[in-house]
Amino acid sequence: MPSHRFTQFSAFSLRLTAFVNAFLLASTASAQNPAAPPADRRQEPFVVFLGTGTPGPTPSRQGPSLAIIAGGNAYLVDVGVGVVRQANAAYAKGVAALNPRGVRIAFVTHLHSDHTLGLPDVILTPWVLGRAAPLELYGPPGIAAMAENILKAYAEDIHIRTTGLEQANPTGYKVNSHETEPGEAYRDANVKVTAFAVRHGSWPLALGYRFDAAGKSIVVSGDTSPAENLVQACNGCDLLIHEVYIGSPTSAVHPTEHWVQYMASFHTSARQLAELATRAHAKALAATHLAFMQGATEGDLLATLKRGYSGRVVVAHDLEVVNP
Repeated sequence: MPSHRFTQFSAFSLRLTAFVNAFLLASTASAQNPAAPPADRRQEPFVVFLGTGTPGPTPSRQGPSLAIIAGGNAYLVDVGVGVVRQANAAYAKGVAALNPRGVRIAFVTHLHSDHTLGLPDVILTPWVLGRAAPLELYGPPGIAAMAENILKAYAEDIHIRTTGLEQANPTGYKVNSHETEPGEAYRDANVKVTAFAVRHGSWPLALGYRFDAAGKSIVVSGDTSPAENLVQACNGCDLLIHEVYIGSPTSAVHPTEHWVQYMASFHTSARQLAELATRAHAKALAATHLAFMQGATEGDLLATLKRGYSGRVVVAHDLEVVNP
């Protein structure tokens, strides 16, 4: 290629790279209005519910995920469908720690699909937007293989982004996986995270997590039937975040008797949750992963929880912020 053509091509390549970078920045900002989001003045730690749904595709509830904000950092728990877009929506509302490019630490309670379908999103989207640090990923045994196979599935995408005109950085898509057993799972200057085993049906190990930060304690159940380990992990915690169902279990693909047995083994009813939160001496209770069955309503859930538990009760909605 003649030198002047090479120079023209190089100039074009640089212009295209600049355009791609500008496009990525604009695509993030467009969801946030032209001005940067206001500084977050909430007292930390606090919780942002990113998704409060179940495996069913409820339009108003994204897949299970929440963020605990402490020390200006976001710590995700579970990564359901829509997680990064929900993080960006919270960022647009002023939660600075949920700038998608800063999402870099996630804890997974178990490997059910509804809790992990957003994992490729958390691995790749913040990197595409410029994250340079690898994702730090914590979860039960099997989480490392899941992350490794996601990277294999997206090998061509990663190859094109890093070697082509996008000139993406070569580190931000990587994952440092930490397979976690019950006990202290993580600690930094902002939080101490303790994992504990819960009872989720056939899973050999499903985890809940307790976050201790700035004198406050937040316990996240993950998916579980009533578990004594969770009562002990809370033990007067400031905020208990727990999954729940209400109504008579039914299924379109299984006999009713089987589904009743399934729900009793894998999940916690509203009546059971009220009793559990009372025994755990939780100062406040937030219900999430909300399963409404046979016409049961949010009002029914709230009434049932308040009948059996005297503390503050929140039935969580997507993008709701709750202080412990």
